[in-house]
Amino acid sequence: MSDQELLPKPSQEVRQWAMFCHLSALLGIWIPFGNLIGPLILWQMKRESDPFIDAQGKEALNFQITVAIVTAICILLMLVIVGFFLYGLVTIAALVLAIIGGVKANEGFPYRYPFTWRLIK
Repeated sequence: MSDQELLPKPSQEVRQWAMFCHLSALLGIWIPFGNLIGPLILWQMKRESDPFIDAQGKEALNFQITVAIVTAICILLMLVIVGFFLYGLVTIAALVLAIIGGVKANEGFPYRYPFTWRLIK
């Protein structure tokens, strides 16, 4: 048995809010900077409710900050064409990883994004 299987699962409501922290980044599809605003607002609203929500909200926000920085670099690299390809990869990876994070949080398992600069501790 792994350590995750031995820990008690958070309540359904806590898991749902943690999932929303991850999936709120999808607002960036419709709203400029929604990928940052969504996780930030949810984390700020619910971080004191439960340590699981606090941890997953921070993780989602840190990942979206990293994505925003990498996206800005890709936009600069569009001047030399390679940025278009990299931007596509970053967009797909951010979408897939946010969904995976939401699913894992809903299952009650803490999710750590790969390649994330953790600015918020």
